[in-house]
Amino acid sequence: MSRRFVCTVVVVGALSSWIGTPALAQQNSLSLNLGYFALRGEDTRIPDDVIVENLGLFAFDLEQFNNTSVGAEWLVGLGDYAEAGLGVGFYQQAVFSVYADFVNDDGTEILQDFKLRVTPLTATARFFPFGRRSAIQPYAGAGVGFFNWRYSEVGEFIDFSTFNLDVFRDQFVAEGNDVGAVYLGGIRARVGSRYAVGLEFRYQDVQGVVGIDQGFLEERIDLGGLTTAFTFNVGF
Repeated sequence: MSRRFVCTVVVVGALSSWIGTPALAQQNSLSLNLGYFALRGEDTRIPDDVIVENLGLFAFDLEQFNNTSVGAEWLVGLGDYAEAGLGVGFYQQAVFSVYADFVNDDGTEILQDFKLRVTPLTATARFFPFGRRSAIQPYAGAGVGFFNWRYSEVGEFIDFSTFNLDVFRDQFVAEGNDVGAVYLGGIRARVGSRYAVGLEFRYQDVQGVVGIDQGFLEERIDLGGLTTAFTFNVGF
């Protein structure tokens, strides 16, 4: 056997391994995502949710809390049909509001600023019914999230315990770390041997406590909602 033949076999074998076997089916990958987080609708939120309670007094829409989200996830292949992931995300939105039925004595609006921030740390598992080697990869999965959050109401408020309904400035802040469920589904398409792009839908089910004794109008806050995100994966 000639040296040239041996070298040819080695090169062809290496190229076949690099081109013919999808990297995302055998290696770890980093998934970056850019999406849009939408809070759960008013009709499905928990009964003692502070945001729903505020809707009865202040002039704002629940949809104003929806905003862009970003995240990253480290994915580990578990054979040809499953994948485990550890991820982190970030969402924040400020909503400006006024009292719906009250104004200052001089006719100006009574202004407030509501702000919500959520940073989830998640552990997920995905199942690929057609395998991780296919060019198009639909999947479904679930997991658990550790949600660090902060909610604040800052601005002017009415003291309804006074005869003149005095207006005062204050800030009410609540924060916490709560565990909740995560459900997801999506589809990925391979681009070359190392990359993939996709679309993912991720629903989180989690609540936190803000506290009436801390000045809020209700006891809890519903942090549940749906994230729709574009994903970009890099295999390693």
